[in-house]
Amino acid sequence: MDMKIFQKRRREVMQHMGGGVAIVPAAPVRNRNRDVDYPYRPDSDFYYLTHFPEPEAVAVLVPGRTHGEYILFCRERNPEKEIWEGRRAGLEGAREIYGADDAFPIDDIDEILPGLLENREKVFYTIGRNTEFDNHLMGWVNEVRAKARNGVSAPGEFVDLNHILHEMRLFKRPEEIRLMKRACKVSAQAHRRAMQTCRPGMMEYEIQAELQYEFMKGGSHYPAYPPIVGGGANSCILHYTENSAELKDGDMLLIDAGAEIDGYAADITRTFPVNGRFTGEQRAIYEVVLAAQLAAIEQIRPGKHWNEPHETAIRVLVEGLKDLGLLKGSVDDLMENGKYKRFYMHRTGHWLGMDVHDVGDYKVDDVWRLLEPGMVMTAEPGIYIAEGGEDIDPRWWNIGVRIEDDVLVTREGNEILSRDVPKSIDDIEALMRG
Repeated sequence: MDMKIFQKRRREVMQHMGGGVAIVPAAPVRNRNRDVDYPYRPDSDFYYLTHFPEPEAVAVLVPGRTHGEYILFCRERNPEKEIWEGRRAGLEGAREIYGADDAFPIDDIDEILPGLLENREKVFYTIGRNTEFDNHLMGWVNEVRAKARNGVSAPGEFVDLNHILHEMRLFKRPEEIRLMKRACKVSAQAHRRAMQTCRPGMMEYEIQAELQYEFMKGGSHYPAYPPIVGGGANSCILHYTENSAELKDGDMLLIDAGAEIDGYAADITRTFPVNGRFTGEQRAIYEVVLAAQLAAIEQIRPGKHWNEPHETAIRVLVEGLKDLGLLKGSVDDLMENGKYKRFYMHRTGHWLGMDVHDVGDYKVDDVWRLLEPGMVMTAEPGIYIAEGGEDIDPRWWNIGVRIEDDVLVTREGNEILSRDVPKSIDDIEALMRG
C-alpha cells in the first residue's frame, strides 16, 4: 500500500491533537507455550497509522518537531537473529520503506523518549490497554517532572487517543474498502467451498480446514477470528469454536467465518442443511431469519440511526416466530417484554473494519448515531432453538440459523460486500447439488 496514505492519516491525527505528543506502541508478542509464540498480529491502531508489521516498536507523533514529526522506535537489523526469526526492516527500512521522519533503536527508548515529552502540555495515549507500557510511560513522565528545578515542564494532561483515532477508523477510506472487498471475496469463496464439500459423516473440523484452505489460497494468512463451524445442537451455541463434532444427516450447519486481508476483516455467516436439503421446519425458521436480515439491510442507509436495522429485524423475527406458534401474544408486547430473547439474544450487527468488532461509538451524546457513507457494519439476525424446552415441539429442537453479511453505507444507500455467498434456499440447495 502507498505509504503516503499513512502519512496523510498521521497528519490528520496531529491536526486534531493541537499540540502535545502522541504515543502508540505496537502489540506485544504473546507466548503460546514454553518457547512458542502466537503468530504475530500488529495492534490495529498502530498498524492503521504506520503499516509497520513488526513487534517491539513504538510510534511517536510530535507536531512541529524540527527534525521530523513522526518518530519510530524499532528493532535494529541483526543478521544472526534474522537467520532464526526472519528479516527486520531496521532503522533504515523504518525511514525508507515505512516513511518515518526519524528512527531510533527500541533499546534506546528510555534515553530518548523523555526528551520528547519535555515542555509538552499533553500526552495522547490510550491508558489501560498495555499495563507494562503504561508503567514505562509514567516512568518517563516522572523523569521529566524531576527536572522542574531546571525549568523543564512535564505534560500535565493525558488524553485518550481513541477519541481521535477511532472516529477516523469508523469511516473507511477507498483503500480500506478495497481491502475489505478482497477479504469478503476470499471469504465468499471459502463459504461456497464449504457448501459444496459438506456431507453427512464429515467432521466440523474438516469443514474448517476447507475454509482455511481458501483463506490462505486467497492471500489471507489467518482468519479474522476463530471460525465457528457448528452442526446440529452446536449451531445454537453463539460462539462455538470447538469444531470437533460429526456432522449428521438431517442437521443444520452454521458457519461463521471470515478472512483477514492486510489487517482488514470479513465477517460472514451462512447456515445450511448438512445433506443439502432443508426440512420443512428448517425451511420455516430459515425463511424468517432471511426476511429479518433483508429488512434490516434495507434500513442501512444514510440518515437512518444505528439501532433501526436491529429494531426492524426484531419485529420481523417476532412476527415470524408468532406465526409458527413458537411465541404467543401480541407482537408489540413480545417486543417490549423481551420474550423473544429466548430465541434471539444478540444484536443485529456491529461495526466492521480492522477489528471484527470494530471501533467507533454507537451513540453520540447518548443518542444512537446516524449512519453515514463510509461506515461498514454487519447485518446478522438469527434464531436458535436449543433442545430441551418442554413447551417446544421437539421437531424444532437444535435448529440454529444465523445469516450475516457485511454492508457498506454509501451515498445512495448501501452495498453488500459479501453478496457472492448464496443465501436463498433455492440457491443454497442448487450449489450443494452441484
